[in-house]
Amino acid sequence: MKRPRHGFFTFFWQWLKNPLRTAAVVPSSSELAYAMIAELPEGTRRVIELGGGTGAITRELLAAGIHAKQLLVLELNEELHSHLHTRFPGVHIVLGDARSLRELAHGCGFLDDGPADAIVSGLGLLTMPQPLQREILSAAFACLSADGVFVQFTYGPAAPVAEPVVEQLKLRVHRGDFVLRNMPPATVYVYTRHAAAAD
Repeated sequence: MKRPRHGFFTFFWQWLKNPLRTAAVVPSSSELAYAMIAELPEGTRRVIELGGGTGAITRELLAAGIHAKQLLVLELNEELHSHLHTRFPGVHIVLGDARSLRELAHGCGFLDDGPADAIVSGLGLLTMPQPLQREILSAAFACLSADGVFVQFTYGPAAPVAEPVVEQLKLRVHRGDFVLRNMPPATVYVYTRHAAAAD
């Protein structure tokens, strides 16, 4: 039996109120969460999630063995943030902008134990201007270990981060799985630092 789409109406209502700020109409599917988790490096323990929404990916990260105290979830929407707090009481749930990720992660004590191994993102990077993409990616990689990965999904046909931003930040990108069983269908992309990706 399929799991219920927890928070479906909460998420949909937030989209109706502000469709430009909420990247999707419905929460991500379990299949998309699995595709993102499959891109995490072996031995990943500490994870940051950007754009937690109603917790569809958060739930699967915990189910995959990420300990609640080793997971930080950032959410900009106050109502979704409150929803996440209630649903995942043991997880670092932080209200704020992804551009301030480093300060927020330090502020809640998450980075006291060292950088994250991976960041998974549900932010709508594809529709953001390049300067905003650059600010978010810069803040994200400042919280990652040298060989950490930034895993992003997108609904569009193109990579979610503009090529000039990838070049400016000296990143490498590879395309992961295409997930048809998601609404809408989505593709996973993985970004790493050049040095970390070198053979």
